[in-house]
Amino acid sequence: MEHYAMPFGGRLTRYPAAGAAVKPALILCPGGGYEHCSIREGAPVARAFARLGIESFVLEYDCEKPPLGLRPLAALSGAVALVRRNAGRFGVNEARIAVGGFSAGAHLAALHGAVWERADRYPADTDLALHKPNALVLGYPVVTAGDAGHRGCFDRLAPRERQADFSVETLVTPAMPRAFLWHTLDDATVPVENTLLLEAALRAAGISHEVHLFPHGTHGLALADLETADPQKGRLPDRHVGRWLALAAEWLKEQG
Repeated sequence: MEHYAMPFGGRLTRYPAAGAAVKPALILCPGGGYEHCSIREGAPVARAFARLGIESFVLEYDCEKPPLGLRPLAALSGAVALVRRNAGRFGVNEARIAVGGFSAGAHLAALHGAVWERADRYPADTDLALHKPNALVLGYPVVTAGDAGHRGCFDRLAPRERQADFSVETLVTPAMPRAFLWHTLDDATVPVENTLLLEAALRAAGISHEVHLFPHGTHGLALADLETADPQKGRLPDRHVGRWLALAAEWLKEQG
C-alpha cells in the first residue's frame, strides 16, 4: 500500500490490482455520516475490487470541525487529479477513473460527479479536466437534502439555509458521468428514495446508468460478507446483496 496526504485534509491509500497493464481505477469514499470514515467501507472493499482487476484507492476525507462545506469535495478533487497525474506509474487508464463510495461517501462521490465542471465549487487553481471523474459507483447513497434526506449528513455539511446546495438530484446535468447505483428497499437510515431521486434525474438528463435494488438489507452492508459484517447493527452476510460487487466490477470494466 502507498499513502498520500491530501492538501485539504485526509489521506489517499492505494490498493494495487494485478492483471492488465492498463486498468480502470476506482477511488472509494467510505461512509460515516460525515462524522468519520468507516473502516468497513474502505480497505476491505478496495482489496475486493483490486482482486477483480480494478486499481483501487480509499480516500479518508477530513470530517473535523463542521460545517465541512466544500472541504471534502476539494479532497476528492485532489485525489482524482493525483491518480490521473500518476496514471502511467499506477498502470491506470487515465480515461477510466471512477469515484464511488457508500452512504455519505457516495454522496461525496455523486456530488463531485454532478459539479466537477463548476469552478466555483473548488479551490481557485483547480484543473477541472484533471479532476473529471469518468464513472460513479454509489452504494446506498445519501442524495437529497429534502424530506427523504439523512439530516445528520447535511447538518454536518452546511447550515440549514445552505443545505439545498448539496442536494445532488437538483445538480445533475448532461456532463455528469455514467453511474452504477445499488440500495436495499428496506434501508431505514437512508431511504431508497435517495437512489430513486437520483435515478430519475440521471434518466431525465440522458445519462447512462445501472441500478440494482435489493429487497432486504439494513443500511451499511458494505460487501455484505463476513469481513464487513456488523452483527450488533444487524449487518449480516447476504450472498444475494453481495453480488453487487461483481456486477459493479463488470460494469466498470465494460465502460469505455
